[in-house]
Amino acid sequence: MKRLFSNIGWLLGGRGFNAVMSLVYLYLATNTLGLEQFGHFALIVALGQAITGLANFQTWQFIIRWGANGGGANGDGPDSEPNAENLRDATGFAIALDLLSIVMGAAVAAIVVATAQMWLPLPTELLWLTFGYCVVSLLAIRTTPTGLLRLRFKFAVATAAEAVQPAIRTAGAVLAFVFMPNVMGFILAWAASEVAVAIALWFAAARLERIDLSALSLRRIPAKHADAWRFVWSTNMSGSLTIAGKQVIILLVGTFGGAALAGGFRVAAQLGQALVSLAQTVSKAIFPELVHAKDDALILARRMANIAVVAGVIAVLVALFGGRWALETIAQDDFSAFYWAMVILAIAGAVELVGASLESLLVSAGRAGTAFLVRAFPTLLALVLLDAAIDWNGAKGAAFAVLGSSSLAVVGFYVAILNLQEIRITVKTDEDQTSNHTGDADEANPATPPAL
Repeated sequence: MKRLFSNIGWLLGGRGFNAVMSLVYLYLATNTLGLEQFGHFALIVALGQAITGLANFQTWQFIIRWGANGGGANGDGPDSEPNAENLRDATGFAIALDLLSIVMGAAVAAIVVATAQMWLPLPTELLWLTFGYCVVSLLAIRTTPTGLLRLRFKFAVATAAEAVQPAIRTAGAVLAFVFMPNVMGFILAWAASEVAVAIALWFAAARLERIDLSALSLRRIPAKHADAWRFVWSTNMSGSLTIAGKQVIILLVGTFGGAALAGGFRVAAQLGQALVSLAQTVSKAIFPELVHAKDDALILARRMANIAVVAGVIAVLVALFGGRWALETIAQDDFSAFYWAMVILAIAGAVELVGASLESLLVSAGRAGTAFLVRAFPTLLALVLLDAAIDWNGAKGAAFAVLGSSSLAVVGFYVAILNLQEIRITVKTDEDQTSNHTGDADEANPATPPAL
């Protein structure tokens, strides 16, 4: 717990710096572009992040899961050294998947951007800029170096490297505000920050671990672990659903409600769903600990969930009483109409905060497929109902769709963990009974002398 809270502290410090910087560049972007132009900007960023998230594999989890096993004198305990061969193979597998993600994602981006005007309110002159941002986002995939740092519990190093992104983004937003006060200027700032943080994380990881490109292979890890591809696709689909619950919803809000509604919803989501980022922070910090903890994982996850409840209530109260002031201060007056959408999204973020450790517990227990299914149904339901929700109550309706999806998912995680615990108790009871029967049999039939 001490190390976990230390790691969370470093991550929260990074999130805090990111939050302060985000207020600066959000202020510059909204006040420079206005509601509709900011909507175009929000749609381009959401499209780039959605394609990257859908194509990207959660390679940091693969490195922790397979790179941590088999090392040290005491096996794979929390303080043991990762096995060099296992780590090399896991890293090679992760990089190979990253390259596959870039190729697949670029192909998808070309198709999506070519058809964007059929379903997105984007002007023709911004289509090439949109495609370029998608490609840059794919080239800046950085889950593998992040996994190498988390495997060694180098959260402080990772936080320092990740701080490059908000710093470059804010500096770029200032330059755009002065020299290029349009959508292109701010998109260029965002693209530069993606490249910069990727370079910083790869540099930090390479100083810690030797990156052996000769180990690139999609076969070695699956040959060692029979469930490898199932875990790969399960975590990929779970990550894709998380993206769908955030970026794809922004895109669909633009599709059904127009660019202005998408821009306002993006601001409400960024301010109100800051807790979702906090949930992701908790998940990233707790996953390596759960992998190492094994028998104590359930206790650890329960403690984190209890803490999350308190933090979630406090954050929702802050959004409720300070949200309107934040919208009016940071954005233009046009954005203040999205106050209640922001509050609803804050509640959804609090729910996700509680569910973060529960979802990580399922994945660490080898139930990534279960976690995906639990997340899939509510997310797809929210996407299907989004058009009707927007027709019913605009941005607030869309926010209620997000809240409903998050609530159903967290309830599902809780039920799945209860079932998992019952299975373990049943197995343990059966083992004890078998052991007792064996002992009784040994007492009734003492060992006979060996045959001559």
